[in-house]
Amino acid sequence: MSKRLTGKVAVVVGAGSSGPGWGTGKASAVLFAREGAKVLAVDLNEAAAAETKRLIDAEGGACATFRADASSAADNAAMVEACLRDFGRLDVLHVNVGVVELGGPVEIEEASWDRLLAVNLKSVYLAAKHALPVMERQGAGAIVTVSSLAAIRYPGFPQASYVASKSAVIGLTQNIALAYAAKGIRANCILPGLLNTPMIVKPMRAAYGGEFEQMIERRNAQSPTGRMGDAWDVAHAALYLASEEAKYVNGVALPVDGGLACRFA
Repeated sequence: MSKRLTGKVAVVVGAGSSGPGWGTGKASAVLFAREGAKVLAVDLNEAAAAETKRLIDAEGGACATFRADASSAADNAAMVEACLRDFGRLDVLHVNVGVVELGGPVEIEEASWDRLLAVNLKSVYLAAKHALPVMERQGAGAIVTVSSLAAIRYPGFPQASYVASKSAVIGLTQNIALAYAAKGIRANCILPGLLNTPMIVKPMRAAYGGEFEQMIERRNAQSPTGRMGDAWDVAHAALYLASEEAKYVNGVALPVDGGLACRFA
């Protein structure tokens, strides 16, 4: 490892995994630690965050955990306070949370719409609200958010609330990027395409039908590369955007999709 985050402190919101295996937040937290960062692993699921910490500890990295509801203002404020208490600064904020619901405006219940936008979008606003003043005082910082390719390309089935929330994440990230560029703070957004991660199992069963293995084959066939990406593809993109290698990269919406965004159909 080149230790691209040596001396940095990174908060990863969504650092656990929603099921067995590697989710994108979990992979990002572990990769950040491998690259020298001290990591605050934040998740609603304490056991999932603890598992990420165990992996980092086993490799000799530095990690603390914090339980938070990403859509709670109080939890986000306490999260930043915990980071400063444990590590003294905050250099990288990586907000990597999201829930999916299928359906259009007719099918989706209002309460479900509100919950999904709170998790997928409000979480970014609240994390940034409390992290930005710290970064501004430091004169530097990097924010990396996670949207989705579905924000700019129709996924093949209705996901109205998910698409609305993830589209707004792009706009919010770019607005932060321009507002804080002169203050040494960058904000960039990752747009994952088709991934094979724990998050896809339940919603994609409903979308594609059939057995899980058939769904995987179908999604692999949709990718120009012949296979889906994995959590590490997103983690490496997040590492680049968080590092000094991307010091002149600001406000981008970066597809990590094997080229799927280039396809007409």
